[in-house]
Amino acid sequence: MSTLEPIIRFADLNETIADDLYRDGHAVIDDYINPNLVAQLVRKIDHLECDNSLKRAGIGREKEYKKRLDIRRDFIHWLEKDNDEDRLYLLLMEDLRLCLNKHFFLGLFEYEAHYALYDKGGFYKKHLDSFKGAKNRLVSTVCYLNENWQNSDGGRLLLFDQENPDQIIKEITPQAGRLVVFFSEEIWHEVSPSMKPRKSIAGWFRCNSSHEDKANPIV
Repeated sequence: MSTLEPIIRFADLNETIADDLYRDGHAVIDDYINPNLVAQLVRKIDHLECDNSLKRAGIGREKEYKKRLDIRRDFIHWLEKDNDEDRLYLLLMEDLRLCLNKHFFLGLFEYEAHYALYDKGGFYKKHLDSFKGAKNRLVSTVCYLNENWQNSDGGRLLLFDQENPDQIIKEITPQAGRLVVFFSEEIWHEVSPSMKPRKSIAGWFRCNSSHEDKANPIV
């Protein structure tokens, strides 16, 4: 295989994401993450779980931050640039950031992401990842790390219509290697109850360098 083939492949996939975002406000790409990297990321989140490094997630910001088990039930750990596995994933997202800036002139400046583990029965009720006009999180991403996931396992990501937020337009199975991208201020979404542990990486492209709060809504 030519050393250029992986570069060309990701460039093509990122162009597809940009086209789908322009047309639909969301994009779903299968096999975006190759099996070797998926395996590395799975080992990392498993290690975090065994090490008790995954923390119960909450909702809201700053003084409004709270843990609401009636709204969301997942555990998270933020990716770190000096970690080998994390850095490989973050490099892929950097290429995507550059592509999206080229197409949409969004001024995406940085990317933040965390591992997310939903235990059996875990869910996240319908929400937006950013308040409209807040201009903090502009584009959301979710990468799934679950091999051989079946429809009966639940844990699907539900996307809702922008004009009618009560209407589901897509139900996405959290299959390993699949990447979902959508506009944070526009797409209401929900994680349906999972019938077994569900692993993913949720991330956001931001338009500034603010890191003072890590408690915004998370998919």
